[in-house]
Amino acid sequence: MQKLTAIIPTKNEIDNIEAVIASVDFADEIIVIDSYSNDGTYEKACTLATKVIQRTFDFYGAQKNHAISQAKHDWVLLIDADERVTPELKSEIISTLNQNQLNHNAFSIKRINHFMGQRVNYSGWRNDSVIRLFKRDACKYDSRHVHEALKVDGTIGLLKHKLLHYSYRSFDEYMQKMNTYASLQAKDYDKKTGRLTPYHFIIKPFWGFIKHYIVQSGFRDGVVGLTIGYVQGYVVFIRYVKLWLLRKNRN
Repeated sequence: MQKLTAIIPTKNEIDNIEAVIASVDFADEIIVIDSYSNDGTYEKACTLATKVIQRTFDFYGAQKNHAISQAKHDWVLLIDADERVTPELKSEIISTLNQNQLNHNAFSIKRINHFMGQRVNYSGWRNDSVIRLFKRDACKYDSRHVHEALKVDGTIGLLKHKLLHYSYRSFDEYMQKMNTYASLQAKDYDKKTGRLTPYHFIIKPFWGFIKHYIVQSGFRDGVVGLTIGYVQGYVVFIRYVKLWLLRKNRN
């Protein structure tokens, strides 16, 4: 098998760190890149991973690119602390890397999402997929502050088996993370958004709710789907409030 480096970004993930590292124990190297956790994540990771790097967080893409640059092996599996590689996915990754010639420089993996104690089957999360297995020297994350994209020099394949994704441990954590995302998105949207109007504060948030709850069948996920739809609309509103504040404070 071509050798593999697993990379796990962390910040206060003491409840996840052991399980996520255990799920990638087939990798030849495991790197944890930690944003100065203060809950014991760093100390626990030091006992389990091949290498633990502490780096001040600036934005997601930069954090991941730094870890990728430290990888010893040609192939990288990047996995978040709230994700798990299943035994079936593990076997498929090993089988893929065992091939004499790989036709792709990266592979996309679908995810099974869980939120508020249940599996989310709709709400825009149904066909969720992420590029997580890739050739180190052919891929790099872009410089967006949030929802960073992996730029791949070459073609992208698709693995059959899925990652398990336990997205948020609680509703409060979900709200905190969405608030953080809105702050980071405001910086990205500053470059591509013109004058702010009622369209940004009313129409776009309303559409965010309708999209997740109606168009993407969130209503079929019950209270969880309603929560996702409502919060997604709210996040759009907060994004533009934060952008308005960013511009106001800068002028």
